[in-house]
Amino acid sequence: MRWPARRWRVLRPLVLGVVLAVLGLVVPDASVAPTRLELVEVRRSQGVDLSPEVTWILALGSDARPGQEMTRTRADAIQLVGINTRTGAAAAIGVPRDAWVPVPGHGRTRVNAGLVHGGPQLMARTVQGLTGVEPDYVMVTRFPFFEQMVDDIGGITVHNPRRFADPDLKREGFARGRIRLGGYDAMAFSRIRKGLPDGDFGRSANQQRTLRGIHARIVQAKDRPGFLERGVMTVLRHTRTDASPAELFRIAQAVAAVRPRAVTTCVVPGRLGFAGSASVVFPDVATARRWGADARRDATLRC
Repeated sequence: MRWPARRWRVLRPLVLGVVLAVLGLVVPDASVAPTRLELVEVRRSQGVDLSPEVTWILALGSDARPGQEMTRTRADAIQLVGINTRTGAAAAIGVPRDAWVPVPGHGRTRVNAGLVHGGPQLMARTVQGLTGVEPDYVMVTRFPFFEQMVDDIGGITVHNPRRFADPDLKREGFARGRIRLGGYDAMAFSRIRKGLPDGDFGRSANQQRTLRGIHARIVQAKDRPGFLERGVMTVLRHTRTDASPAELFRIAQAVAAVRPRAVTTCVVPGRLGFAGSASVVFPDVATARRWGADARRDATLRC
């Protein structure tokens, strides 16, 4: 089922968790300031919706410091997430934050500068230019909210393919194998790149591992009496929206109905280089667009 766009006209700020598709939208019994997350409907550049079953959300982790506006600060995490409400499939395309791409009206620069120059709308257009997928919504959150959400759902489990550490965020590091993460550790696991041999690409892949862990935890808890209902009530307490509780509950059910084995994730490849004196990633645009074309209609990827 696809929810009519007119009912989502003004959903800002909207506390739906941290990625309305694979990530999960239920924050049970949380008390969260609504300004810690915004969901903005993208102004469509075309009138024909080619795939009514698939909803795409561009999920951004803002690097905003206290006092800064999170929708006008560089994005530290960039994941384009799709959910197929008919099949229960979901896909995430990770974009390295230093990807050197055209930002409409601002020439070539790092992809995460789109949020600085034009907020969620321009960021959506920038990522669309790279992947060919036009997001339906842009979700922006601060990392402290992300930490609280992970703690509120009882922590997550992820598979870490290699040991790594960071002297600032996690001096003792993360062990290889299946590891348990609370809120702070999930944030650190998702943000560290200096200790990874593949840098920005590895960080984006770790963000996707975190998304899988959150989704798996929500699937485990979805049948617990009152779990989804409490999540919806949390949304309503902290949201200015004309969406009804019934609509929000249907969205929660759709997220919980995503099948873990039907989730596919890929990180846009590329090569490291320099643009002037700036260290950047030159993305493989052909691959990014091929993946976008693969996933646009059914939210499945073949990396």
